[in-house]
Order: sequence, then structure tokens, then C-alpha cells
Amino acid sequence: MNTSSTSEASEAYIALGANLGDREATLIEAITRLDAHPAIKVLRCSNLYETDPVGYLDQPCFVNMALALQTTLDPESLLSVMLDIENGLGRERIIRYGPRTVDLDLLWACGKELHTPILTLPHPRMMERAFVLIPLADIVPKEEPSGLYERIQGALHVIDGKEGVRFWKTCTWHSESALSEN
Repeated sequence: MNTSSTSEASEAYIALGANLGDREATLIEAITRLDAHPAIKVLRCSNLYETDPVGYLDQPCFVNMALALQTTLDPESLLSVMLDIENGLGRERIIRYGPRTVDLDLLWACGKELHTPILTLPHPRMMERAFVLIPLADIVPKEEPSGLYERIQGALHVIDGKEGVRFWKTCTWHSESALSEN
């Protein structure tokens, strides 16, 4: 596993989704595994949303959410950690846009634009997907300096498919460090 680090921590946003098994438990376990990595700290979790499938329709509804992370990993190394977590939680890539135990997508990393064979940042389709934008709007601060908040809000005004994204519940994940601070 590549775990190259940058010299200072930066913020990144990822989307999470699941539609097989215990969807919420799988998402919580993915968050726990991310936060357990020594170069990653989960900062904020969105609400959980039940969403209609997009692309391949013959499958159960998803539960989707978004996370804000602080990491010293470069984007490709963060992606590698995310893929390892997917695999560890039983992700199989059989049908494009098909059912899955868990899906982790790196959406944005400290405002960087990146085009490599394995990663494009910002995520090329995030502004077209209500199931990504609605949870992301929960966690991106208005004062975010890259203008991401304004782009999300603008896209939400014109995007189709919002009716297929329904509030499901508040995220129940709490880090061990957050619990010990109370």
C-alpha cells in the first residue's frame, strides 16, 4: 500500500454509499477504519440519506453520506487507503453502478485539480449527482475558501433527482477521541 504523506494536513471530502447487508453498520465501520488510520482524522459526518439507485436500477436503495477528513496523505495514497477499506468490507466490482456492500469516492482534496490514470479531482461527476451533493452540503462550511460551498449550492438549485434522495437519519458515528473529550 502506498502511504505517501504531504508535509501538512489538508482537508478532503469523500462520499460513502452502501446498499447490501446492514448498510448503516457498514458505513459506520468504514468511517471507523478511516479514522483509525494514523494519517487520517474524520472531522465531520453528514446525515444519512436513503437514495434511489442511479444507472443500474435493478437493485436495492442505497444509504449515502459524506465525510470531511483531515489527512497528511497525498490524494492517491488516500484513495489507496479507501480502496483497501472497500475490499476489507467485502466490496466486489461485478456490475458498473451495481449493488455493493460499500463505496468510497474521493470527491475533493484541498482544492487540488488532479488528472492521473487512477484519480481525477475534483470528482468529475460530483456536481451531477444529488446523492452526493445533498450530503456534501451538510458538511462543507460556507466559509470554505475554494468556493466549493457556493458551487454545491448552485448545482443543487438546478440538479435533477433530488426527489430520489430522502433524509434517513442522523449519523451516529463518534470517534473514540470525541468520546474521551466529553
